Amino acid sequence: MDRKIERKSYSWQKAAMVIIAIAAVTFVGRLYSAQQSGKSLAVSPQNLTISSVETGIFEDYIPIRSKVTPLKTVYLDAVEGGRVEQVLIEDGALVEPGQAIVKLSNTQLQLDVMRNEAAVTEQLNNMRSIELSLEQNKLSHKRNLIEINYQLKRLTRQVERERIVYQKGSISESVLKENEDLLEYYQQRKVVTLESQTTDTRLQEQQLAFLQETGKRLNDSLQFARKNMENLNMAAPVAGKLSGFDIEVGQSIERGERIGQIDDPDSFKLQASIDEFYLERIDLGQTAVITRNRKNYKLRVSKIYPQVNNGQFRIDLVFSENQPSGIRRGQTLQTKLTLGDPAEVALIPNGAFYQDSGGHWVFVVSEDGSSAIRRNVRLGRRNNRFIEVIEGLEVNEKVITSPYASFLDMDRLNLKS
Repeated sequence: MDRKIERKSYSWQKAAMVIIAIAAVTFVGRLYSAQQSGKSLAVSPQNLTISSVETGIFEDYIPIRSKVTPLKTVYLDAVEGGRVEQVLIEDGALVEPGQAIVKLSNTQLQLDVMRNEAAVTEQLNNMRSIELSLEQNKLSHKRNLIEINYQLKRLTRQVERERIVYQKGSISESVLKENEDLLEYYQQRKVVTLESQTTDTRLQEQQLAFLQETGKRLNDSLQFARKNMENLNMAAPVAGKLSGFDIEVGQSIERGERIGQIDDPDSFKLQASIDEFYLERIDLGQTAVITRNRKNYKLRVSKIYPQVNNGQFRIDLVFSENQPSGIRRGQTLQTKLTLGDPAEVALIPNGAFYQDSGGHWVFVVSEDGSSAIRRNVRLGRRNNRFIEVIEGLEVNEKVITSPYASFLDMDRLNLKS
């Protein structure tokens, strides 16, 4: 026979406990998921380069490729333009100071020089005429004074005699007065003549000095005009090796045009282009080293060009002592430029990851090697081998130093074989 089955009922307390347990499990799961949040990617460790953070001596230098150039260069620019009439020496030859290089012709310049010579000659002749007139005026004043002095002496003696005769009644008073008036006239004339001579002498000296200065300038102008003609015959200003000299007979050369240069054939310097990132870290006097025939040669920075072209700037390096033998212009040498003193710091090997992360973060491998977590770090100086670690990493930790291009947006890498 049928038996009534009674339905078991659960108490509200048990139901509440079940709900709380489920919520706790869910919360813990979400908490764990939050800790493992972010994008993740499974990567084979065989495709990665994993390096350790170690303590070592950091040598602050950068490798650069430098080019051998002459230590001293004198450029040859055409002072006056013209047509090439004769090339007297070939490119690459050694020249001595004053040695003729090329002869130019310039018809217009020759005509201008001839006109200048004629104008200067005319001005000099005019100046000589004025000087002659001044001298004649000076002589005229002297002749007038001689005549006046003669008349004064003659009239003085005559008036003295006539006064004695007048007292005796032998001549009339009118005759005496006439000669006395004439004597007074010459006395006043002498005073005026002396004043005029003084004034004329002062003005003549000033004018003569001005004319002499003008004559000197005219002579200098004439010499300058003749020197322009000499500039058509170009000569070597210093001794050295002629280079960049590529002109032909009949070619037209403009004024100021560069036709070549003279280089020091025995002394050299190095020129290098460096990334603008290092512009603030390079200063005059910093040292560099090149290795040639198993021997090191020291150099120093002698000049920094502040202009930045295509993200690079140039520097000049000169040898501190001896320069290596056998180097030639245009040769490229590997150079190590020192930026600072060596120091013992935490280091990681330099790798392609730096270009991908900019040195702001790295993937740090867990202790068991099963994963790698993205971590923000602070990196400092770097050379071609190592990068200085400032903060964010501990010694003996492992980081991935191979490229990050395939997982730039990832926060976690699962390392599975």
